Amino acid sequence: MRLHHKLYGWLQANAAKVDLITMLLAFAVLALPYLAASPAAFVVATLLVLPLAWRRTRTWQAGAATAAVCLAQVLLGIDPAPAADVLVLVAVYSLAAYAPRWASLGGLALALLGGVLFIVRYWFMPGAVLTFGLVPMYVVGMIATEAVVLVAWAFGDLARTRRLAVQALRERARRLEIERQQERDLAAADERNHIAREMHDIVAHSLSVIITQADGARYASAQDPAVAGTTLATIAETGRGSLRDMRRLLGVLRGDETASTRPLPSLADVGTLVDTVRRSGLAVDYRVQGAARRPMPAGAELTAYRVVQEALTNVLKHAGPAASASVLLTWSARGLQLQVDDDGRGAGADPSGGGQGITGMAERLALYDGTVETGPRTGGGFRVTAFIPYTEA
Repeated sequence: MRLHHKLYGWLQANAAKVDLITMLLAFAVLALPYLAASPAAFVVATLLVLPLAWRRTRTWQAGAATAAVCLAQVLLGIDPAPAADVLVLVAVYSLAAYAPRWASLGGLALALLGGVLFIVRYWFMPGAVLTFGLVPMYVVGMIATEAVVLVAWAFGDLARTRRLAVQALRERARRLEIERQQERDLAAADERNHIAREMHDIVAHSLSVIITQADGARYASAQDPAVAGTTLATIAETGRGSLRDMRRLLGVLRGDETASTRPLPSLADVGTLVDTVRRSGLAVDYRVQGAARRPMPAGAELTAYRVVQEALTNVLKHAGPAASASVLLTWSARGLQLQVDDDGRGAGADPSGGGQGITGMAERLALYDGTVETGPRTGGGFRVTAFIPYTEA
């Protein structure tokens, strides 16, 4: 930061100290010289100098004090102190720059009236010779005095305008910073929700498959030990796949450039997902009807995959033993409809997984203007129906 910027900042931050120092310097220069020559002029000059200490902190009060001293000087006929009378212009400037608008305009009117009285007083001073030829000189003097007052007020008003503009810019910058922080907080909250959904989808599905396989192998291996090997292979494959997904997700969170760049699941991976669930012992019928009118966004395909994954995970967890499921993907002119049915416990199940599973589905689908409906089927079992339109394609 440059020196003059630092100096300006210090002056603005210590206005009271600066005004006090200015008042003391003005007293030494403008009032003390009158002490020996004219005590009355010294008193007037001192009273005009003192309000300088409050010209920015008590602006209109300081202006009123200056006006009162000048009025008393005229009415009492005290000898003028011309050097100190210049401080009237400082008072006019200060009122225009720092005081309320009513005080600014009132100070301007009083100063203009005081300029007229100043000239008239010299006109009618004892010993003054009034001739017609001197009238133009007095008129010119009066106009010049009023012009100087107006210039001082105009400079003060310009300073006021600039000060208010700077304050408005600072306030706007402060509001923008608050808005940016709020946007960052919202983005962080949204990302946390996204990560929570991904973690739930990855961990819940994989663990459900692993637990189902482990429970089945424990009983089946007593009759056929060869089943244990096949089951353990499925468990290992599922665990490795889940571990890869977790490493990719955590690598993204760490900002690791070496994190896996394997594509996210899409509709093409639904068949692989169904095969994995079948190996866990759940009979799943998978069908696709129709063809896509146009490609869907990668995020929409990931959402469809996660919906099927969550629905099948709920079947494994809640449908009970000997249940079966069906997955139907139907392409229409409006979009993609997914339907996952099972013939398990139906209304007796708790497919919400504590509220996370179905809520996660609805949140994902809402990002693509999709909808989801869940509930028991007539005749037993449970149904999950979701629809994703082409609107985001």
